Amino acid sequence: MPVTLDTLKDFETKLYTVNDSRFEDIALELFHFQAVHNPVYRNYISNLRIDIGSIKQIGQIPFLPIRFFKSHDIKTGEWLPEVTFTSSGTTSSGNSRHAVRDLQFYLRHSQRCFEHFFGSITEFHLLVLLPSYLEREGSSLIAMIDHFIKQTGSDYSNFYLYDLEKLVQQLTLLKLDTRRTLLWGVSFALMDLAETHVVDLSHCLIFETGGMKGRRKEIVRSELHKYLKNSFHIEKVFSEYGMTELLSQAYSTGEGRFFCPPWMKVTSREITDPFQIGLLNETGGINVIDLANWHSVAFIETEDLGRVFEDGSFEVLGRADNSDVRGCNLLVE
Repeated sequence: MPVTLDTLKDFETKLYTVNDSRFEDIALELFHFQAVHNPVYRNYISNLRIDIGSIKQIGQIPFLPIRFFKSHDIKTGEWLPEVTFTSSGTTSSGNSRHAVRDLQFYLRHSQRCFEHFFGSITEFHLLVLLPSYLEREGSSLIAMIDHFIKQTGSDYSNFYLYDLEKLVQQLTLLKLDTRRTLLWGVSFALMDLAETHVVDLSHCLIFETGGMKGRRKEIVRSELHKYLKNSFHIEKVFSEYGMTELLSQAYSTGEGRFFCPPWMKVTSREITDPFQIGLLNETGGINVIDLANWHSVAFIETEDLGRVFEDGSFEVLGRADNSDVRGCNLLVE
């Protein structure tokens, strides 16, 4: 099947018709398409001596190690990217690069992921503390959040960088507002806020992301959430699981586990045997199927460790010992 705009558009049409019964069929169709038309993925499968035609079940699909995004252009078909997102890697091995053919699709799709769990973004004021992300180029998270801010239509929605005084002032003003307030911050900035200001955020939804970025000692997520809940007088802290190499995001609903939208699925693999997949309730490497990645590759072997449960939810426990520390919304557990 030749790569045409109509062929690729067909996957977008199918993306939002996905349910549990259709996911495997669409994933298999996308696999057979990308295994032919994505040169890096095709060569990887060939080097594994896997016959593409033999893949009949979703559990047989090989996952491309995420490190290939550091060394190769991962594209299905021939096209020029509208934007290239880059990771905030902190080692000499380089940053990941994700070429995106259609920026507007990514923005609309990210909004759809968020709204699947939390309702319309127009129902929120969105106040943002993401200094480490704003201080570099190419962040997919900043592109997403900037889009969210614009979609809220609120004069209060904005990036507040290091202006904690103004942030607290605005949060206080919004306490009696009928619209919900969402504070989205990188972990170290939320801790800075908690340490320097006494503020009741019981009227807010708090989203933490990104870890400490070298600004503070990393702590386990449960400890961070406990600290933020006590400091801000809130019952829950929400989290996002997203990364440069994915166009979809999973979210926690405040109870520690992440849940995927219908077009995304997480599985777990044996740590010492990456081809042994499907682990449940035990620690393994995290594999992600993101059907929104039809322009790049939808089947990614991440360097994150976690546990996957029977209901499809998952926990993130940290990072494999031989992988780099990247800015993909994780804390070490």
